[in-house]
Amino acid sequence: MSELTERPSTAGQRLGAPESFGVSTLEPGMRPPVQPPGRQVSIRVQMLDDTQEVFQISQRAPGKVLFDLVCVHLNLTEGDYFGLEYTDHRKMTVWLDLLKPALKQIRRPKNTILRFVVKFFPPDHTQLMEELTRYLFALQIKRDLACGRLICNDTSAALMVSHIIQSEIGDFDETQSWQHLLHNKYLPDQDAIRDKVIDCHRQHVGQTPAESDYQLLEIARRLEMYGVRLYPAKDREGTKLSLTVAHTGVLVFQGYTKINAFNWSKIRKLSFKRKRFLIKLRADPSQNSHHDTLEFAMASRDCCKVFWKICVEYHAFFRLFEEPKPKPKPILFTRGSSFRFSGRTQKQIIDHLKDSELKKVPFERKHSKVLSSSSMSPHSSSFRSQVPKESTTSVLLADQPDSANTNGTEEPPTNGFPDGALNSDPSRQNHNGAGQHLLNPDGSDSKESPQESPRLVPNGGGPGEDQERGVTSMTDVCQIPGGQPLSPLTSPLLIEAGYVRHDDEEEARRKKFPTDKAYFMAKELLTTERTFLKDLQVITEFFQKAAGKDEAFPDTVKNLISSHYDPVYRFHQGFLKETEQRLAQWEGRSNAHIKGDYQRIGDVLLKNIQGLRQLTVHLQKHSECLVELERACRSSRKVEAVCRDFEQQRVCYLPLYIFLLRPLHRLLHYKLILERLCKHYPPTHDDFRDSRAALAEISETALQLQGIMMKMENFQKLLELRKDLTGVENLITPGRVRLPPRCRLLRSAGLRLTGRVCVCDLQEFIRLGCLSKLSGKGLQQRMFFLFSDCLMYTSRGTTPSNQFKVHGQLPLYGMTIRESEEEWGVPHSFTLFGQRQSVVVATSCAAEMERWVEDIRMAIDLAEQSSSPNAELLSTSPPDTKPLEDAGAELESEEELCGSRSSLERQSHRGNTTVHVCWHRNTSVSMVDFSVAVENQLSGNLLRKFKNSNGWQKLWVVFTNFSLFFYKSHQDEYPLASLPLLGYSVTVPAESENIHKDYVFKLHFKSHVYYFRSESEYAFERWMEVIRSATCSASRPLLSSRKDLY
Repeated sequence: MSELTERPSTAGQRLGAPESFGVSTLEPGMRPPVQPPGRQVSIRVQMLDDTQEVFQISQRAPGKVLFDLVCVHLNLTEGDYFGLEYTDHRKMTVWLDLLKPALKQIRRPKNTILRFVVKFFPPDHTQLMEELTRYLFALQIKRDLACGRLICNDTSAALMVSHIIQSEIGDFDETQSWQHLLHNKYLPDQDAIRDKVIDCHRQHVGQTPAESDYQLLEIARRLEMYGVRLYPAKDREGTKLSLTVAHTGVLVFQGYTKINAFNWSKIRKLSFKRKRFLIKLRADPSQNSHHDTLEFAMASRDCCKVFWKICVEYHAFFRLFEEPKPKPKPILFTRGSSFRFSGRTQKQIIDHLKDSELKKVPFERKHSKVLSSSSMSPHSSSFRSQVPKESTTSVLLADQPDSANTNGTEEPPTNGFPDGALNSDPSRQNHNGAGQHLLNPDGSDSKESPQESPRLVPNGGGPGEDQERGVTSMTDVCQIPGGQPLSPLTSPLLIEAGYVRHDDEEEARRKKFPTDKAYFMAKELLTTERTFLKDLQVITEFFQKAAGKDEAFPDTVKNLISSHYDPVYRFHQGFLKETEQRLAQWEGRSNAHIKGDYQRIGDVLLKNIQGLRQLTVHLQKHSECLVELERACRSSRKVEAVCRDFEQQRVCYLPLYIFLLRPLHRLLHYKLILERLCKHYPPTHDDFRDSRAALAEISETALQLQGIMMKMENFQKLLELRKDLTGVENLITPGRVRLPPRCRLLRSAGLRLTGRVCVCDLQEFIRLGCLSKLSGKGLQQRMFFLFSDCLMYTSRGTTPSNQFKVHGQLPLYGMTIRESEEEWGVPHSFTLFGQRQSVVVATSCAAEMERWVEDIRMAIDLAEQSSSPNAELLSTSPPDTKPLEDAGAELESEEELCGSRSSLERQSHRGNTTVHVCWHRNTSVSMVDFSVAVENQLSGNLLRKFKNSNGWQKLWVVFTNFSLFFYKSHQDEYPLASLPLLGYSVTVPAESENIHKDYVFKLHFKSHVYYFRSESEYAFERWMEVIRSATCSASRPLLSSRKDLY
């Protein structure tokens, strides 16, 4: 077979967007089936592990094309045991006919989710030759148990569940097993037999996941309800019965008890007439009996036809030697159905596998923390979504556009590496000598590589930045002398002379430091203070330098920022110096373990926090600095250009306005560190009194500035959203919402509110995220933005900056909300009833739906406090008549994102804002989540290891704004790479992953895995805590505090 055609990667792929079809890269020769020409249609398929994949088929393609795409995606050889089922417009569950055009069967493809499930259950599971097939069968048994379809006694149920748990968490551990059973539902009445499950699990020590699957299928195949799907019917007397089909023939059930069975050898013909299903039996020669016909009444003719079809397929699959030939087309008249079984029979499957060489298919068990032998391959890969391979070599020359590369395609810039790619600064190579290259984490430059080759792209930075430096950067592939592949972060780019740091060095170095928990708290203060000072330097040095070069920049704004940020920067320079001196003494670098007064930090904090209170007058003016800078940008295009160009520099790794909020955010960090110190120290400790006094001081200061900080956060978020949206003009306009009572009283008394734009006068941002909107065309992906006065929905436009175009807005005044999953048949859906229109939307999961519904109801309550609805919430620009394209098919190019500099919105890193990450990863973020992320900023040294690399490499890591930013050291001015964490999961490595080190946590998203190792238990717990704050929803009590501000 010919190889797959290489396709350029899009930013959506690197951010985790699903592929249009998931071609497995485990066998590079496999390719999707040839499709007839025509328009491509997206079809969603739910796999047995509950993931959903999207496949593209031609509108004229038969069902077999879609089924083959799914099998190729899973790398499944024994795919004929499976089928695709769906719920049709009659609310009946039917199988996809592989011979008929798929779209003639699926009336509304955008609203229909097909399910990939087991269709034919063999009598003996040993006939399944591949471990992957048995694993999929085990997932089917697990699903049948959970939904109550596989009925059995308590002993069998407990034994099967124990095998499932053994395959998922490994050997028995009492605490872990109990917790796993509490958080996972395997049976409808699981609590009643929990003790039996635990007792059975004790006996499976040493059993691998593959062995657990085998034992599970061994038990299941002996059950009467194994593989049974009941079809309601009645006999001639009107008795309620159920019919089903199995490998042996047609079975009759009364309730869940089998009362009769008709073997295939006894059945002469199966047919149906209207609502009657007929079974015609052969005559029994021993009894001289005539042909007998049994009649069953079903609900409708359609029910009879559905059951008749599955009987025909079961008979052909298990009884025939080969696929039945199609009937010749009649010349004049047709009689009977032309339906026939399509696919290989069981005998053909077994013969094919016997004749061919059986290859072990590597795959990943989604729910298992224990790796089987198949998944321990170095090329182990998830059998879910995989990105097609690409060329590993690309060249970026200083005298060419950034989008140029060797394969002639345009690669979009990215700030994350969820698909194995890290953003890197090519100019860094000059610091480590010539001839050093960025590395493929798998060490393979061949097109046969089963994994995607990483691309290291400059983090931010416009096309002109490297040209000014005269830097020529090359991206290539190399290996260490031993032949082992290196990951991007173990390349010479990030370590001295291409040398990978060994664990023994770190272990010896670590043993010299104190073990007191208070020391690590003080060290957290030091590391975060270093990052905070670097962030302040962005405003006080780099931005002021850029503003000073342009005469059009107003002196009033420059002087305002300088007068209120420079004193804060100078103060924290002294604070950092004192902290560094105290930590050096505490570590005892010259006299290692001599105790003294320097083993404390509370006195340093108390002294500096008391000095910080003298700067409150400057901190109170920071809101005015933000408002005046925004006003200057609106009134002058030249000022706007200065800010836009500055945001394209690498030192500005976050939106510019976020840096203006950093001094207020830092107060919260001091408060949290002091709270942990006071909780750690006993009252008799020497440092307790100073720490408690410092906590009281900082709490009072933070409370005094809390209102200003929250309003500035909202204002900054609105400014950021304005850059991501197009088609709306007055997103940031005072007076759109009614003022809170406190502000109305102040204004009626003639008092002037904060700044020229009153931040109290603005609407509140509440939540943004990706939802599916139900329309005449089906479910369409839309980006929703919830404010305190309206809910607007958008789609990603076709502008070079990939902004989101506003499609509509719903006033919250008078809105009601109702869950409508049963009404529309769409999972996790609800309906919003507004005064002008109603909208049906669906979320990706139940938890997302709960968050959206709760926030929308809170916003409705806030809107009801207004005396009357607003006549027009937002003024929109004229509608664009150009039809919108499918956002998932858009190709974002670096040339498009960086080439134009005519507006502030067209920035090189606009494509990786929080809005775009939520779009690609189908999630949402609230203002509460942003507030929690602000409190949970963290920085420090971590050791990093790629999934397939050998050594650990030391990096300076900063967590902020839902992302990890990677530096070579804390002295670097800008990050080398970044990783957005929304959608990622943070866990502890399993024993089978062979990470035999302490304090290691794992970040994983789909098949992308990264390991990080901290220096202490305290640091490990802190990193896990802050990263979970970005990957999990925020605590709900914070919502009431935001609501109280009104």
